[in-house]
Amino acid sequence: MNITNSIAVVTGGSSGLGEAVVTLIVENGGKAAIFDLSEEKGISLVEKFGSDNVVFLKTNVSNEADVQEALNQTVEKFGSINVLVNCAGIGTPQRVVGREGVHSLEDFNKTIQVNLVGTFNVIRLAAEKMFSNTPNEEGERGVIINTASVAAFEGQIGQAAYSASKGGIVSMTLPIAREFAKQGIRVMTIAPGLIETPLFDTLSKEARRSLEETIPFPSRLGYPSEYAKLVQSIVENPMLNGETIRLDGAIRMQPK
Repeated sequence: MNITNSIAVVTGGSSGLGEAVVTLIVENGGKAAIFDLSEEKGISLVEKFGSDNVVFLKTNVSNEADVQEALNQTVEKFGSINVLVNCAGIGTPQRVVGREGVHSLEDFNKTIQVNLVGTFNVIRLAAEKMFSNTPNEEGERGVIINTASVAAFEGQIGQAAYSASKGGIVSMTLPIAREFAKQGIRVMTIAPGLIETPLFDTLSKEARRSLEETIPFPSRLGYPSEYAKLVQSIVENPMLNGETIRLDGAIRMQPK
């Protein structure tokens, strides 16, 4: 599938990884619908790229009605959807039993609801729209790309909820890809390592360098644009299906 002809839904598209994906898609001639709760940042992207190319739809990804309405509006504006990139996610470190007591069950549930249930919710509803697409010459009707994390494999202390949510995304990638194969819809997942976001702006140079030294090569934080480039490669390579790709410079996370 050519990224130039893509009509993409990007969850969490107002900032970070999602913003980089939206930017790449539009700059390569595609269209993007941003599903996010960050209204100010989302609207600024619409102003930057123009309302003919980008639409912002305030959406809670774990809410069925929200997602269904946003998908309907996307199809109404752009005619169809053939790419979904799930970037929406949250994560708050918390020990299972810490100095302040046991892990909040509410916080655990919230992480699972946004990261795992939210991803699944958008997949199922967007895929239903993709089923109606006319297949291209490769027989493709759509591409779905999810965002996990290296924490799905090497979760650190305090990441029980986050790792569980991201591990669930990894685990459901293959069965969904197998199910959608007859419909010509590919399903892939990216597991990023340490990616440069505004969170790292608060670190001292020494703390940042210490983190970077844990990454074998290149020994630096990843760029959101590198995540977006991998999205493009997945979209445009029809043999990529049912797999999780680590984007991490060969890092293997330590316990803490």
